[in-house]
Amino acid sequence: MKPFWELKTLIEMTREEWESLCDGCGQCCLHKIQDEDTDEIYITRVACKLLDLKTCRCKRYVERTKFVPDCLELHDISFSQYDWLPKTCAYRLLHEGKSLPVWHPLLSTQENSVKKAGITISGYAISEIEIKDMDDLEDYVLELQS
Repeated sequence: MKPFWELKTLIEMTREEWESLCDGCGQCCLHKIQDEDTDEIYITRVACKLLDLKTCRCKRYVERTKFVPDCLELHDISFSQYDWLPKTCAYRLLHEGKSLPVWHPLLSTQENSVKKAGITISGYAISEIEIKDMDDLEDYVLELQS
């Protein structure tokens, strides 16, 4: 039998199925800067204050929007707005009709497969708590773009 992500669309998934798609890379929790003239999105190495940089999981996931009001709930935004997500993100891949990568925990059945594949941000990200002035985010832009 085929796995649920091959049988259902994102909108048809249960909340549990939806949540299991997150590979725990932490890339969506990095701050982004959008160029006002070109709309190009630049990714920084600065992570949300709620992100545990070792596990790449939110420390307060269920209540995160109380502490970070501009945190997006992917389930509640239009799939057409997923273009800012990393190219490896399961939500983006499935929306685009693509397959999950072999290192995805749902396929590998190993929680640490994402880290082994070098996809997590744990090796280079810093917490926004360490930044003196968030207006200086451009100083932390990564060369890799989404």
